[in-house]
Amino acid sequence: MSDTGYGDFEFERKFFVRSLPDVVLSEPDPVLIVQSYYLAAEGYALRVRLQAEGTAPATVRGDDVESLLEGVDFTFCALTVKGPEVSGTRYEAERELDVSVGRQMVRLGGERMVKHRYSVWLGTDGWVVDEFLGENAPLIVAECERGGPVTDLVIPDFCVTEVTTDPRFTNDALAVRPYAGWGREYEQELAVQGPRFLQEFGRNELGSSPH
Repeated sequence: MSDTGYGDFEFERKFFVRSLPDVVLSEPDPVLIVQSYYLAAEGYALRVRLQAEGTAPATVRGDDVESLLEGVDFTFCALTVKGPEVSGTRYEAERELDVSVGRQMVRLGGERMVKHRYSVWLGTDGWVVDEFLGENAPLIVAECERGGPVTDLVIPDFCVTEVTTDPRFTNDALAVRPYAGWGREYEQELAVQGPRFLQEFGRNELGSSPH
């Protein structure tokens, strides 16, 4: 439950990124996230997430979930319920689970997804950059999340285009329909239409990224 007065809602804006920016590569090893979606349909999702700190990318194969479940020391697990995204806002309720229970739930069922998550502060905002592995490679998505609507945002220059309202880029959609199956089509679409940044969230400022 949020203490911002908005309750169980998350507020974020998401952006397509072509390569990991230097600003996140200078941070410590990312968090490894393994997710299993027991429901992912019509914008609704029921997810189990395992997390492990300090997992160097070179040592992780995202297409071998069973090896990750056996060999990685996960330190956190949560069960999350999500509702459909509407203009950068989405219902989200989360409860922490015992890691051993969550590990078995991921092993026994659900559509799986693996990614590395990097976190960095840019200006006054916290950003996460997700590097997807396995069938969703080489997709990279950056997110800015706040306790209320994400308005008047300084968008770093590593963000190619905004995908906040594109349902293909939600994690639950990617678990069911991985990026490998439509990434080339998306790049062609982007080449024709060009980048876009949503205007309904106040003033966008396209800024440079620190190195």
